[in-house]
Amino acid sequence: MLKVLPFVFLLLFGCSFGPGNIQSRHSTDLETRRIRRIAVLPPRARDPAAAKIPFGTAPEQKSSERDAPENLAKFIYSAMVALPNWQIVSESEVHEVSDSTGAAGEAARLKQIGEMVYADAVIVGRLLRYRERVGDEWGAKSPASVAFVLDLIDVRRGDVIWSSRFDETQKALSENIFALGDIGQRGIRWLSADQLAQEGVKKAVGQLHQMIGRNPTS
Repeated sequence: MLKVLPFVFLLLFGCSFGPGNIQSRHSTDLETRRIRRIAVLPPRARDPAAAKIPFGTAPEQKSSERDAPENLAKFIYSAMVALPNWQIVSESEVHEVSDSTGAAGEAARLKQIGEMVYADAVIVGRLLRYRERVGDEWGAKSPASVAFVLDLIDVRRGDVIWSSRFDETQKALSENIFALGDIGQRGIRWLSADQLAQEGVKKAVGQLHQMIGRNPTS
């Protein structure tokens, strides 16, 4: 009986990633759009909207919070290049052309970059919340909390054809017993904001890949 107690203790005070943290929607003709070449776009330089993200009340932002918009784009790119049956435009190619665009509006900028790198679609992330945990992976006083939206935009038509919203504040397993299935993936620990964001991106990108990356057309 004593050998079981340590594991039970971890179950009661460990942490979880919880179900229901991703909501996705897509156009009814997504699979027929022939989306094969996709560019992951970085945030606009000095985007004033980024300053409005509620990072927390600390006097100084942690590096992960300060670099959150750029890190989100990197997480998206890494998750997408790891999957087969679609072509992801290289980061260097996207950065090269994004610095030379003259489009004023955001929609025009996304379309122009997509056309310059010969992409069928561009994917861009929008951060809604990015709060770092307070404490370490085994004892967080305040958990990481992340919310973002990923939009896939058809370059030819200019419309959003897939969108996924991730919203999660990590909770103790004692508060969310339905997340026991996630233990095998990351163990029982408190994730950092970057780790939480990466988990969300992988889930969202995985859903997109199931819709347009499984059966490539000629």
